[in-house]
Amino acid sequence: MDHPLSYPEVGATAGQLPDGYEHLVAHRVIGHGESTFHRAAERLMSWQMHRAAGLTVTATTARVEPGSRVRLRLGRHLLRISFACQVVYVVEEERRRGFAYGTLPGHPERGEERFCVEWRDDDVVVFTLTAFSRPGTWWSRAGAPISRRLQQRYTRRYLQAL
Repeated sequence: MDHPLSYPEVGATAGQLPDGYEHLVAHRVIGHGESTFHRAAERLMSWQMHRAAGLTVTATTARVEPGSRVRLRLGRHLLRISFACQVVYVVEEERRRGFAYGTLPGHPERGEERFCVEWRDDDVVVFTLTAFSRPGTWWSRAGAPISRRLQQRYTRRYLQAL
């Protein structure tokens, strides 16, 4: 990886979430069948989900891959927040696709977020978001209630974007 991540528990969204962080697990049924799965996986793995959630995306790769870096921006003008992440792993299985990225220094939070689409045996396609985070800057600690509301808002947006 080109940049050091801002937290030590790299890859922890693939298993048990670490202590000392706020945890988030949210999921939504997005449809049924193989075509729904492939369409959602394509939107996820090409950064389209983030754009559909209202973020400006500048990524080092057109498609998600291990080590990809992404700068996400929300807001406008003086109220713009910009933050950088790096993809720490990718899930590419027959019936599951997704990835996790971790925060880089300067991000208002420290932690990791995983986005995964699964086509289950009962033909249901589910999108799951898993994250652990804690404030990473003085201003995100001071504004923790606002940061949590913002995270909840974007979680809803992500869930609706696929």
